[in-house]
Amino acid sequence: MTAAKGRKANPEGRMPLLEHLRELKNRLIKSAIGVLLGAIAGWFLYDPILEALQTPVKDIAARTGGISGVNFSTVGSPFDFKLQLAIQIGLVLASPVWIYQLWAFVMPGLTVKERRYTLGYMGAAVPLFLAGVWVGWSVTPQVVRALTQFTPSGFSNLIDGREYIDFVTHMVLFLGLAFLVPVVLVGLNAAGVLAGKTILKAWRITVFAVFVLAALAAPGADAVSMFMLAVPLLALFFAAIGLCLLQDKRRLRREEKLAVESEAAADTPTSREDLDKF
Repeated sequence: MTAAKGRKANPEGRMPLLEHLRELKNRLIKSAIGVLLGAIAGWFLYDPILEALQTPVKDIAARTGGISGVNFSTVGSPFDFKLQLAIQIGLVLASPVWIYQLWAFVMPGLTVKERRYTLGYMGAAVPLFLAGVWVGWSVTPQVVRALTQFTPSGFSNLIDGREYIDFVTHMVLFLGLAFLVPVVLVGLNAAGVLAGKTILKAWRITVFAVFVLAALAAPGADAVSMFMLAVPLLALFFAAIGLCLLQDKRRLRREEKLAVESEAAADTPTSREDLDKF
């Protein structure tokens, strides 16, 4: 059976549970291969990225007069550090692959028309994720300076390598995923999993969470940097709510139209016997 015949026979794209699990396994394998290839590239990008990560740590010594740097506490720590950083770089470089696999896993459950919209969401997801990663990378030196400014004069600040890479990557990837959340919400709404009104009801909690995130990511002495980070996130969130509500209205009108057409078809005589009754 061809793909076109399969779509005609199963227009709603429904799958049995076993087939869903098989599809999920295939998507995960493809995502893992993409991350692996990205990690290989990250292995060669290790030195310039590590130099950039060390810059805010080296600045601590200039302020305190002591010693500052990233410290390796065990024999195998340098290798673990490089491997972990390479994998994190691979996650960023392979973001188009695993984001596409995520959408491709959702798409079989959508109608043909909804799949066209999903491709648009896919096109927005990758740039938004990369924009979040860029914001996280940009604010990380400020966060390091803000948190280490309490080091007393003359004291040293030797940061464990594993803890430092965890701190940086969590900051960068968390902001990348935060920028991706609005697209995920719109995708779930398109799949009929989450209604726009349900998302709207949680706006107070979302606003609070966004400002807490912004305060942690940009803990400057003034509130300007916090608002500069919070406003784009809130704008993306409320834009996602608007799209979800619009999709819900379109879906409701389509369902009402189908219901009216079904009632009209049921009331229309379809045989000679039905005509004789009238």
